[in-house]
Amino acid sequence: MTANIAAARQALSHLEIDDNPVSIRAKSRDFFWYSPVLKARLDHLTADFVVAPKTEAEVIEVLRTCYAHDVPVTVRGAGTGNYGQAMPLAGGCVLHLKHLTKVREIHPGRVICEPGALLKDIDAACQAQGQELRMFSSTWATATIGGFIAGGSGGIGSCTWGQLRDLGNILRLRVVTMEEEPRVLEFRGAELARVSHAYGTNGVITEVEMPLAPAYDWVGLFLAVPDFDTAARLSMDIANEDGILIKLSSVFECPTAQDYFPRVAPYMREGEHLVALMVAPHAMDAFEVFARRYDGARLIYRSDAATWDRDPGPVFEYGWNHTTLRALKVDPSITYLQVLYPGDGFAKIAKMREMFPGEVLQHLEVIRDHGTCIFASLSLVKFTTEERLEEIVRLHEAHDCLVFNPHRYTLEEGGRQHRDEVQLAFKREADPKGLLNPGKMISWDHPDFDYQGIWHYPGMKAAE
Repeated sequence: MTANIAAARQALSHLEIDDNPVSIRAKSRDFFWYSPVLKARLDHLTADFVVAPKTEAEVIEVLRTCYAHDVPVTVRGAGTGNYGQAMPLAGGCVLHLKHLTKVREIHPGRVICEPGALLKDIDAACQAQGQELRMFSSTWATATIGGFIAGGSGGIGSCTWGQLRDLGNILRLRVVTMEEEPRVLEFRGAELARVSHAYGTNGVITEVEMPLAPAYDWVGLFLAVPDFDTAARLSMDIANEDGILIKLSSVFECPTAQDYFPRVAPYMREGEHLVALMVAPHAMDAFEVFARRYDGARLIYRSDAATWDRDPGPVFEYGWNHTTLRALKVDPSITYLQVLYPGDGFAKIAKMREMFPGEVLQHLEVIRDHGTCIFASLSLVKFTTEERLEEIVRLHEAHDCLVFNPHRYTLEEGGRQHRDEVQLAFKREADPKGLLNPGKMISWDHPDFDYQGIWHYPGMKAAE
């Protein structure tokens, strides 16, 4: 197929089209630059044009037109993802959903909204009725709900509610296919796996229904702990304390807070590790009793009784991938890994600390996995070479630590390194020409790929 960019752009000229090279470049980028590996490969990529539909009918028109002219389409929300999932590898059209922002309906326990709605705006609308999203990304202030579902896996709230893929954490998705005559489909239950965390490779989400929880004025806490094992044990134990309701439990190995959190650093002592928590206000008396069990743990910040000279901002904006962002602002050589530790994780974490002292700093997030609390890590890595980064990944895997590799731009490599038959089958049905976000699903382009080394999409737009 040869894309007829000019014909597609002309046919869509009555819609909101962006032809400005500077803004096209900006709207063609996500936070792929967190990874030096992806930056080296993706930095040159841009779409040929950007279209911003205002309704589902306009989404359908864009897909129908681009299908007729063989033009690739990459769906974009706010561009806050950091795996290159919103990068237009083959150029073509970026479908920008910035106008689809309505919060349509709020009911007890659920909200219906458009995919371009910001997480913070959804929360604000729901909190007016005493409810809130169960989980959200650390980019809550700027990320869209559609991007969270298509590219995210969990976040703040995952210590209580698990991951987005878990049953009940997405209720319904409305999806438009990319065919000669696009269809509008609605998925629930098991069908949601077809398009959730699929990077927009097999359908365009135009409406979302998500579950809600009661809203609280969460108390953000920072604790300084002299011993790393004690800090990790505290963070896991509070998540397992059934009567204490939390929404975040994070651990930052020294000197993460001292080096990368300038508003926290003045309150940290040398050698101390940081624990960040979000606790429901009615659970604070119980938490104070709980915290006394951990020798040396000092409560240095409490958001409902703040005495710091400079407001540190929301505690959750120190966790998940905001940790990496804060570190990058201080040291551009920093990158990260996403690791899932087996079992209770303590022995494996200790081994990784022993193997990579000063090179890999542990940043732990407690998540719930089918009723059991476990550690995920967004470890900070001092990048030297791509070869050394690959070796660090291999050594983690050799010790049975599961790496979700953030230095890959495909679905399979960033996950469990095997094809998803459900998502692949739906792509065959919903995107027969393979025009949706091409290059991100290896099993579509190269079914026999053995995952030995990084996948190079042969259709990637060349640097000019």
